[in-house]
Amino acid sequence: MALLPEDIIDRLIQMERRIQALSTAVNTRPSFNEIRPFPPSTARPALRIFDNHNHEIFADDVATGGLARPWLQLMPPVDHLNQAKWPSTTSTAFTAIAQSFNPVWQPRMRLAMYTKVSSGATGQVKVMVDGQQFGPTVAAGQTFDHTGPLPVDLATKFGKVMTVEIHAVVTSASGTVYAQPVSMYGTQT
Repeated sequence: MALLPEDIIDRLIQMERRIQALSTAVNTRPSFNEIRPFPPSTARPALRIFDNHNHEIFADDVATGGLARPWLQLMPPVDHLNQAKWPSTTSTAFTAIAQSFNPVWQPRMRLAMYTKVSSGATGQVKVMVDGQQFGPTVAAGQTFDHTGPLPVDLATKFGKVMTVEIHAVVTSASGTVYAQPVSMYGTQT
């Protein structure tokens, strides 16, 4: 027997039921402001997010709450008003005057630092990351403020420690060059 077309009213009633079922399903889904464990339990699951290279880029701290990864670098309090307490040099060759060790989480970094020079003297300040220059060399007395790609291979250095050094040099016959970092953090591409 040949199939006969359904009555238009029956078809509209069927379509209305499907739309109502779809609307009900959409409105009864779990909210996205929390992760629902499967199978259901009273313990909340650990939240982990990985990138395309299987690096863990985000994780919560299941023991005490809060953020476990990435570790967010914090700079220690410093006396940025008293330049006599700043890292300094009187060397006429580039010399490391400050050093820090930081985990690599982002592909770029921003570093801002004040530089000064003693009266009548001239000098320069630069930043080195794992032995390679990061950003420009600035004349002492100018503010160093640079955001750029880290001079490291992110794929092999991810989560490992990089060395950041401030190098300074006196370019006049004598004097002192000072440098004081005031902000440093990683940033995205």
